[in-house]
Amino acid sequence: MNSKGIMKSRLSKWTVLGLTLTLFTGLLSACSGGSEPSESENRVLRIGVLYGGADNEPYFRQQYTDMFEMQHPNITFEIVGAINYDDQRFETTEPGKEPAEQPDPYEEMKEMMTGQNPVDVVVLDYNMLRRFTQDNLLQSLDPKIQQDKFDISDYVPTVIDGIKDAGDGNIYALTPTFTSSALFYNKKIFAEKGVEPPTDKMTWTDLFNKARQVATPSEEEPVFGFSFNSWVNDGFSTLSSYTSMLQLRYWDEKGEKMVVNSEPWAQAMDTIVGLFKDDIIPDQEYMNKLYEKRNAEGEPVNDPFFGDLFLGGDLAMVIGGSYYVNELRRANDNASKIEGFEMIDWDVVTVPVDPMNPDAGGNIGLSQLMGINTNAQNAEDAWEFIKFSNSKEWAKLKARSNYEMVARKEFLQPIGGLTYNIDAFTTLKPLPPSSINDEKIYREKPGIWEAQNVGYEMFQAVLDGTKETKDALAEWETRGNAILEGKSEMGEGGGVIDPMPMPRADVAVDTDAAVEEEVVVEEEAVETAE
Repeated sequence: MNSKGIMKSRLSKWTVLGLTLTLFTGLLSACSGGSEPSESENRVLRIGVLYGGADNEPYFRQQYTDMFEMQHPNITFEIVGAINYDDQRFETTEPGKEPAEQPDPYEEMKEMMTGQNPVDVVVLDYNMLRRFTQDNLLQSLDPKIQQDKFDISDYVPTVIDGIKDAGDGNIYALTPTFTSSALFYNKKIFAEKGVEPPTDKMTWTDLFNKARQVATPSEEEPVFGFSFNSWVNDGFSTLSSYTSMLQLRYWDEKGEKMVVNSEPWAQAMDTIVGLFKDDIIPDQEYMNKLYEKRNAEGEPVNDPFFGDLFLGGDLAMVIGGSYYVNELRRANDNASKIEGFEMIDWDVVTVPVDPMNPDAGGNIGLSQLMGINTNAQNAEDAWEFIKFSNSKEWAKLKARSNYEMVARKEFLQPIGGLTYNIDAFTTLKPLPPSSINDEKIYREKPGIWEAQNVGYEMFQAVLDGTKETKDALAEWETRGNAILEGKSEMGEGGGVIDPMPMPRADVAVDTDAAVEEEVVVEEEAVETAE
């Protein structure tokens, strides 16, 4: 081959190689959207959370940003807290002085999003989502989801329907995990009574009727039909749990007038009082007798679940969070080690619903919603981070947790290989907030709890038979209105309670075991990435 042929051949090879590299580069660009910043460019991604502090930031980084940062070493995260939790935690109030004015969480977060150096990603609670969208503080994620073909088809209805409801059909935030509750029931009790077990989306009336059918009032060994939790509360707390499910309010949306003197409240009080009188719901007096009996017998029996009536087989139905499944599993796994303990044969259905809103239920938590600030300076990386945190790969890792549920149904499996109706936790969407002003009312009127607590006295009076329901509610309204006007029944300066900080949505409230578990998951994730 002459020199010209050799040169032509070499040129052809280099031409083909160049074209191949060009096409490959173009393919990579197409896969990444073609508009992302260069991976070699150092960038800052600011994430805004409601509560910052010495403990909060390390936990958030461990849970959400460390893995992303390892894969994107050119991105530096700044975690910004709208309110410093430590400032409230360690604040002291001198006797005789008014407590320091509490910051407005919404206004503080709004300032964090609209100030001179706005955050890019904001992490918020479900109760804030609608207000954020109405005030145009969040970018719609729908165009980005469609452009990147980001698959959300397997998100459980509890999460995706709840998010869309808050955004008038649009998606303004996503969350990788959620918490939910369901109605647990003892299959053995229903079988022995010959009563059909509870079903999904029962009404509260149906639930209470079933509770009456399976309850066995007895001095020695009663079986109760239902409780709002496995650890007994006083009657007024039970009433409060029920009315919150019905979204009944104590006062109006301005916190100026009581609204308890109404027919719905009368029906609710009569219902709960009747269930207590007929020993359908366990009361504190019964629990006191249990403890007295235990102490009288000398050394306590080796029963780590003493006081949990459902685990003890003395309660037919109870509302519990998804984490309660793990408690039941541990109890059954160790039944042989616990004297007198019998394994519980159980299952779950959705919590009861209001027939006027049959697709929504209570006790659902979407507290790690991630959205992009309308004023974000780094919206591209913000979306990449949200995609990563809500990816199927991340859901697969998070699915190992026993303390929270992943939003993607593909990886949502019963705990520990058990068989139960896991859809009971994922079918209902969250109840819409009854008001966007409640946090402001409690913050600006710390003494408002006194008006609420008059209800404790009134409920007990109805239960004892010393007052009729209508008279009790009328008195509650009258005394409550006076307290709302500043006329405390506790004397001068009474009714003012040092306000507690709002719960930290961005900090885990689980046990140390849960934190240790998440660390193990993260370490395994790092090994996988390597």
